[in-house]
Amino acid sequence: MPSRDDSDEAYVIGLCDRILGEQSLTQHRFDWLLGDPGAGGRQVRLPVDAYWPGHRLVVEYRELQHDHPVPHFDKPDRLTVSGVHRGEQRALYDARRDTEIPAHGLRLVVVRPSDLDADGRGRLRRSEEADLAALRKLLARESDEDRVTDAFRTWLLGEGWTPVEPTDRWTDLEAVRGEERLICEAKGRTKAKGIDADIAYGQLLRRMTSQDARIRYALVVPSSSVEAVERVPSHVRELLRIDVYEVTDDCTVLPLLT
Repeated sequence: MPSRDDSDEAYVIGLCDRILGEQSLTQHRFDWLLGDPGAGGRQVRLPVDAYWPGHRLVVEYRELQHDHPVPHFDKPDRLTVSGVHRGEQRALYDARRDTEIPAHGLRLVVVRPSDLDADGRGRLRRSEEADLAALRKLLARESDEDRVTDAFRTWLLGEGWTPVEPTDRWTDLEAVRGEERLICEAKGRTKAKGIDADIAYGQLLRRMTSQDARIRYALVVPSSSVEAVERVPSHVRELLRIDVYEVTDDCTVLPLLT
């Protein structure tokens, strides 16, 4: 039997680490994700395959036994604390993860062998480039503003920042690094570039409730909106401690030089 470190699950999580720019917490357990009570009433915390706190993201790699009966894994002759065999309990707990993880404000992405380059038995061939491309699509979100935000979050992690729960719930992203704090407003591709840029500046101004010089503000926009954002002169942005970041179509983050 291969060790967990050699498993397809570990391979997939390792690729996700590379895409996200953050080391995952594997087999992480949340206090609120619990199994059924045993004979003594104790409930075990259920693990998730991988959790990226900076991205508020959970990935579950579900091999064939999660979707199809496999006697070797299901142990149909043995009942679990849930009163069903292991295969039925697995489905029950998967459904619980599917419900509870989003309910607690985290994003859940489920990856299956069929999403990647796998053989008929569900074993990955480990075609790294093809698998990376497939995982990038699975991890991507639908709106361009989400794309911009996620790319900037990954860049911040690489620069030593730690994303935190925003002080203002309307803030797109907030991060700390030592005594520094960065409050970010992100925008995606839009037809009304000038109007959206003006709105974004206004949103940042409303968040300037502290005079602490260690707090800076970030306006994060796609390449198509850079010209609109630059209508506010650089010396004004500097006085307001606003930094502008461009996110290119390939999700490269470029600080706008003043």
